[in-house]
Amino acid sequence: MTVPRITLSADWFSAFDLAPAADRPDLLAPPVAAALAALPPGVTVLATPIDPNLADTAAFCAHYGVPEAASANCVITLGKRAGEERFAAVIVLATTRADINTAVRKHVDVRKISFAPMDTATGLTQMEYGGITPIGLPADWPILIDTAVTAAGPVVIGSGRRASKIVIDGADLATLPNSAVINGLANPF
Repeated sequence: MTVPRITLSADWFSAFDLAPAADRPDLLAPPVAAALAALPPGVTVLATPIDPNLADTAAFCAHYGVPEAASANCVITLGKRAGEERFAAVIVLATTRADINTAVRKHVDVRKISFAPMDTATGLTQMEYGGITPIGLPADWPILIDTAVTAAGPVVIGSGRRASKIVIDGADLATLPNSAVINGLANPF
């Protein structure tokens, strides 16, 4: 049996009904549930139901007592080069803002980049707005992770649905296919 890397010592964990995500596919968007089987051994992903009206980061953290430094956001960006659309997922802590116009743009190798339109992001990911997560994204999308996320320990992030969240060690996000850990990907607010 593999020992989970997540140590649930923080007080805020007690606010949740956490279970192994693989045991709760009802809490996950279909591509997230399907992608769990491909994660490396030893990666622990937990899921919990939440009030879907509190899925947005600020409301979620305030209501559930989760420090913003333990909450990660996944945003989808869209850039173009020579008429080709290039999508990327960007993972940053809630205490920071993604450096879309410099760090992300350079890594994706486009001249202009922005956040993907909501309908495009939700349609292509098959996830709900406010719940997009890097687990289960289209296989060819790069997943760019700020170094602070990988050093944060357990983080709460979307599950693909607004009515739940997942908890995963931030370092384990770097094991996802097409992931790159980038120093300076985000700036403090």
